[in-house]
Amino acid sequence: MSKKSAKKMTEIDSWDEVPRFGSEEEEHRYWETHTTSEKLLETFAPIPEGKLPPPRPRKTPVSVRFDDEMVNRLKTLAAKKGVGYQSLLRRFVAERVYEEEKREGMLK
Repeated sequence: MSKKSAKKMTEIDSWDEVPRFGSEEEEHRYWETHTTSEKLLETFAPIPEGKLPPPRPRKTPVSVRFDDEMVNRLKTLAAKKGVGYQSLLRRFVAERVYEEEKREGMLK
């Protein structure tokens, strides 16, 4: 058993105990130390057939090389914003592609 799995998890009995998260990373850190109690699990009802939300769009891995300084700058900025640096990079690229599409008349 690893040290991490030996750690005592805090059980939550109500969704009211779960805070609002500022980022996926913050939520991930929370759920590393918290779990749902049996009491809370018993309140769950089965999801009717065909009622699941659509899956997230698939992300294709792309390899882009940056020098160490740029990666460190991205990580520092991302930490200040409370997000992962790769998420921040995706956001930056999406924003720039959108601006270029507008400039080229591809969007109205």
